[in-house]
Amino acid sequence: QKVSVEVLHHLEHLALVDFRDSEGVERLQKAIQFADQLHEVNTDGVEPMDSVLEDRCLYLREDDVTEGNCTKELLKNAREKVEEYFVAPPGNIPLPKLEEQDTFLQGS
Repeated sequence: QKVSVEVLHHLEHLALVDFRDSEGVERLQKAIQFADQLHEVNTDGVEPMDSVLEDRCLYLREDDVTEGNCTKELLKNAREKVEEYFVAPPGNIPLPKLEEQDTFLQGS
């Protein structure tokens, strides 16, 4: 199953991922093929689940603070930060419009 240029462009904007090389497109096509296998599963009469642990009780632990005041130390791990916040994903900038980018699938 081939991925159209328009679908590729839409996915790039949703995921902020650049698929301009053959490896990226190949990985995406393999992921789609894997997900398509779910259509083969017969789910007639199967009720949706609220949780994967529907038959068990979930026990909550006490929320005990054991450390604190480590903001500066944690922010040292950030590639980019604004004030006291991580910038995620790093370098989050809009991708160029479809007409402006040199996509691997362009012309196919």
